[in-house]
Amino acid sequence: MKILLATYWLIPHVGGVWKYMTQLQQRLEAMGHQVDLFGNSPDYSKFHIVNRGRELPKDRIRPFLSAKLAQEYAPQLHADRIIYFYEEDRYHLELSAAYFGLDQYDIIHTQDIFAARAISRVKPAHVPLVAQVHGSVSGELHNHFRLNPHLGITEGSPAWKYLKSIEYYGATSGAVTITSTHWQKNELIRDFGVPENRVCVFQYGLDTLDFWRKAQAGTNMQRPVDKKVIIFPARLSFVKGIDVLISALGMLKYIRQDWVCWIVGNGEKMEELQRQVDGLALSNDVLFLGERHDIPALLMQSDIFVHSCIQDNQPFSVMEAQIAGLPACVSNAGGLPEMVEHGRTGLISPIKDPVSLTQHLHQLLEDERLRKQLGRNASAWGEEHWSLDRMVGRLLELYRQVIG
Repeated sequence: MKILLATYWLIPHVGGVWKYMTQLQQRLEAMGHQVDLFGNSPDYSKFHIVNRGRELPKDRIRPFLSAKLAQEYAPQLHADRIIYFYEEDRYHLELSAAYFGLDQYDIIHTQDIFAARAISRVKPAHVPLVAQVHGSVSGELHNHFRLNPHLGITEGSPAWKYLKSIEYYGATSGAVTITSTHWQKNELIRDFGVPENRVCVFQYGLDTLDFWRKAQAGTNMQRPVDKKVIIFPARLSFVKGIDVLISALGMLKYIRQDWVCWIVGNGEKMEELQRQVDGLALSNDVLFLGERHDIPALLMQSDIFVHSCIQDNQPFSVMEAQIAGLPACVSNAGGLPEMVEHGRTGLISPIKDPVSLTQHLHQLLEDERLRKQLGRNASAWGEEHWSLDRMVGRLLELYRQVIG
């Protein structure tokens, strides 16, 4: 088969969608299929098929779009800057996809609501589309609006309504919609009105051979001899709840000082989080390691994994931590309770609850036997559940059903 994996998001990129796409591409091509990767460039200047070197700069399309989307023709678009931004970029995606040619593919597999909606409008009728939803765009942005009331975007605002509608249209643009958790499926049905029979659930897979190769390659980071390492690999954005962990660490320091925390990743919240660390006198205890490519090796140097997010679906970071044999302290956001069993493979605290997280971290630091037992359980559970071969096999069967 010739397959197009398409996303609105940036590629290449450090993040779960890009990891999913590249893992899938590598495994499918090893089986004899041809796979192209389509998405936004890292600087948002163009859409490209990254593995083919094909690109279409947005500057070449923008004059045409500006004329077609002028205020006299589309006044509602110009009434809200958020709607205009996403709609203009969706048109860029549509025109780029049409320019590259979609009739060459046997199937198109989109990775988000924007790509699904856009490509469904320009693809040939005979080429089926499978729409995958990795998270809730509207949910994440709605949370952002609630946390930033100065933006003036409320439930009655056009931007709020637009995001909810695009979630529905994107999730119903394909012949079938895939998600990795029952939480996400239930949200699509309950909150966005997606018909239940359109949504199927099967979990991600992880290339464990690649994980262990990277783990064995090692890292230049050395753990302190006399302290345990708490690790949180994530994009530094509000939705990841890193501020919750830092608040918890501020309380933990009053109880004990036998730990350090490695926060691995970059993002728009870096300066704000560093100020929070400095304000809590944690600058010697919390290290920001930035973007790194040796996370498997860092996990092998660590003792406790944390993911205190506000919203997430099925993060690869949790999967990797389990393969590494680490107990996980996670929030009960999104699909995380489907990944971590409280008291068996980790400990689960309520969203935005630094007090509970502090207690869980203290419990695992205090009780070495419990910490190691949860880690062994997590490793066994991860090896059983995160089979990449199983995921790819199910996906190929779905492709064949849709094509047939």
